[in-house]
Amino acid sequence: MTDETTKTGPDATATDNAAGFAQEDAETVETAQPLQPDPIELLKAENSDLRDRYLRLAAEMDNLRRRTERDVKDAKSYSVASFARDMLAVSDNLRRTLEAIPAEARAEADAGLKTLIEGVEMTERSMLSALERHGVRQLEPVGQKFDPNFHQAMFEVPNTEVPNNTVVQVVQAGFVIGERVLRPAMVGVAKGGPKVAEISEPGANSPFDEKDA
Repeated sequence: MTDETTKTGPDATATDNAAGFAQEDAETVETAQPLQPDPIELLKAENSDLRDRYLRLAAEMDNLRRRTERDVKDAKSYSVASFARDMLAVSDNLRRTLEAIPAEARAEADAGLKTLIEGVEMTERSMLSALERHGVRQLEPVGQKFDPNFHQAMFEVPNTEVPNNTVVQVVQAGFVIGERVLRPAMVGVAKGGPKVAEISEPGANSPFDEKDA
């Protein structure tokens, strides 16, 4: 007999099992080893994150700058609103004074009264001009379509010659400061004429419809 005999029986089976377990353990060790992340991919992800943060911060700063500019502009434009509203009351009194003078008295007024009337008229014009230099502008609604954002309807005037809801008379002048209404114009609107084509627009219906209903 030679030394290189083939092993059979329990010993051979045990040897095969041991070899199989060893191979499985080796494969398990290889599988369990964690994969190292690619440094280039890590840098790309970090760069993308930093870029997104920068873009968001730049957008926030731009929005903040625009809001600040708008607030400063509004503060300059509307800071005189309360003062302008008080001055309009003075202008109204000057206008009432002029309207209280009968036409006959104006025509027959002596030099002194004429000078007084001209002085009041000049004062009114000067006040309105000063307000306009500060952004206060008088509305001219006669002939325009009634707009509840700028007009306050006081009464209706039967008139079939103009479209319905057209402003035909101004009781008290209205004013705006910048894009805001400082005081709506008190107006009379036409009733009985043809309807305005844009009836679906806000304010197209008669301001008295709700009251009459």
